[in-house]
Amino acid sequence: MKFLRYSYKDKISYGILNEKDATLITPIEGSPFTNYKKNIKEIKIKDVKVLTPCDFSKAVCIGLNYRDHAAECNLEIPKSPVVFIKPSTSALAFGEEIIKPEMCKRIDYEAELAIVIKKKTKNIEIENIRDFILGYTCANDVTARDLQPSDGQWTLAKGFDTFCPFGPFIETEVDPNNLKIKSILDGKVMQESNTSNLIFNTDYIVSYISKIMSLNPGDIILTGTPSGISGMSDGATIEVVIENIGTLKNSVVY
Repeated sequence: MKFLRYSYKDKISYGILNEKDATLITPIEGSPFTNYKKNIKEIKIKDVKVLTPCDFSKAVCIGLNYRDHAAECNLEIPKSPVVFIKPSTSALAFGEEIIKPEMCKRIDYEAELAIVIKKKTKNIEIENIRDFILGYTCANDVTARDLQPSDGQWTLAKGFDTFCPFGPFIETEVDPNNLKIKSILDGKVMQESNTSNLIFNTDYIVSYISKIMSLNPGDIILTGTPSGISGMSDGATIEVVIENIGTLKNSVVY
């Protein structure tokens, strides 16, 4: 099931993408994070503005979670997850523009699988963690590469407004640890891997983070990016494609 959030006739709502016809949305009353019921009347996706699939209080991110990416950055394989946070102001919806800050010279894409938290999550063991996950979506951990120091403190380089595109759907019925993932820059495949190559898998990551901080409904966790990162030029189009979830597409503005 694919949930999305959208604006239609000046009202923000959630809906479910029609499984047989992706041009149609079944509106729901309520929220996938609580209780909801389906509306009988469907609407066309072309008639709505697709928003980020949820609002988050924080995006918790895992760095260096693919061995090939650690190698291309000349960094050691971490013994525990490398954690940093993007603020809520970095959120960006499908189709919106990534804006390069004046203070940086290079901004990179990083294709990532994102986990969407369903309910308050704190101190949860791995075997119970799926009860706290709503689903999964595409994300782009946009990074001001020239502002990223080597000491691991990455919030400045990754926390700018528009630096966390994610969406457009939350998929609830996939195996998160076996999904093909790739990035496409101006039509050229730049990254291509599978989430089976994660150093720390999705369940471990959520449990680990829950023992550090409380996760709220709608919070997202970015799980790391494979090798193949590079800069994006003015006017570039970047796509993050994840098997059975969808495609996140954004353009870049200098």
